[in-house]
Amino acid sequence: MAQDPERKDEERDQDELLTSHALDMVALWDSSNIDSEVEADMIRGVLDSNGIPSLLVGGPEFSNLGFQVMVPRGKVMEAQRLLEEARAAGPEAAAAGELASEEQK
Repeated sequence: MAQDPERKDEERDQDELLTSHALDMVALWDSSNIDSEVEADMIRGVLDSNGIPSLLVGGPEFSNLGFQVMVPRGKVMEAQRLLEEARAAGPEAAAAGELASEEQK
């Protein structure tokens, strides 16, 4: 049942509604490195292109405090898997994907 708080996310059917607890935004990634804003944007691009909503926390006026990418709690495992796949595929796969999307236009 969608309202069962004891069920794990991996047991959840894709068509089930997420409970309010599963919709709570949690930090998926954070960094205060000099290039953290760029990396956060790339992470959000991977998530957005796969239908996972995300939120960027931080801003250029306070870049020394770092950035966070937040996702709904019920999507954390899927988001982590997508990021691992993107990192494993490397920049060549990103370039190929961008080229393919440009050809579709």
